Amino acid sequence: MRAVTPACQLLERQDADYRGWLWVAPPHDPWLESGQGRVWSADLGVCQAWRERGREVFGTLMPEPDNVPGAVLFWPKSHALGEWWVLALCTYLPAETRLQVVGENQGGIKRALKVLAALGLGCRKVDNARRCLLLETTTAPVPVSPDEVWSTFEALGLRLVSHPGVFGHGKLDEGTRLLLEHLPNLSGAAEQGVIDVGCGDGVIAASLARRGAKVTATDINAFAVEAARRTLQANQLEGRVVQGDVYSGLPDSERFAAIVSNPPFHQERDIDYGPAARLIREAPRRLVSGGSLTLVANAFLPYPDLLESAFGSFTVLADNRRFRVYHTIMR
Repeated sequence: MRAVTPACQLLERQDADYRGWLWVAPPHDPWLESGQGRVWSADLGVCQAWRERGREVFGTLMPEPDNVPGAVLFWPKSHALGEWWVLALCTYLPAETRLQVVGENQGGIKRALKVLAALGLGCRKVDNARRCLLLETTTAPVPVSPDEVWSTFEALGLRLVSHPGVFGHGKLDEGTRLLLEHLPNLSGAAEQGVIDVGCGDGVIAASLARRGAKVTATDINAFAVEAARRTLQANQLEGRVVQGDVYSGLPDSERFAAIVSNPPFHQERDIDYGPAARLIREAPRRLVSGGSLTLVANAFLPYPDLLESAFGSFTVLADNRRFRVYHTIMR
């Protein structure tokens, strides 16, 4: 298998022996998934791809890897999230473990130099190609705990818990606000339940629970799952939070009175309609008779065609030119 992503193409040309190494927050790449080493990722999709190849996977936020000769961190779009990964690696790996950091120039890899320097971790440049940069340092005790990166803020009378890399980190998204301001009465929500797909920090789930709904929240990202759990707990609200890719974390037979979502359409810097398309296409078999789907989306996204195909018709509850709130009922 050859590497297909630029960062992996840079790594592929190294003469380092990566056997037993820990690949941290990597992209989907067949060269990695068919190669050596273990993975630590908050992305369930990445974890599943590695498990399917029989590879060792750490999918929690507090892993216990042992005998790790080195780790490679793929620098994320969010620099604050990159800092969390560095803090976590310095916390969970022995001091002086080799640590490489790789990323694309347009993804902000050069900011990693400042983050490492601020934590007292000196580093050297190993290589640059494919508009990417590869750095190397070693882990060491750091003065900041990874848990200190979590933050809270107030919105809509709720206390929201947030983490870098979670959608809407540290603020209420404008589209989510529009959705919650125009959310219709959800018949059967208290008995048959409501699911928030792509829950992020849990603001939709918490708002629904506050209205008396029996709430399930799901997200593919482990940081979002933990953020939603903490948000519900911070507001003394009940709800179930599961990690899953759209509906994959749920029993096949489970049905709901309503689905409410601000579905994602970005994968790092790339537009990806896949999750939202699956959310809409598979919604009818996840709803009881008379159940509803309500979602908000950027006005330019091609969701009307998907809604018509899945449900036959829909209504627009709100449109502020940037965002639209769509609503449809399972007949």
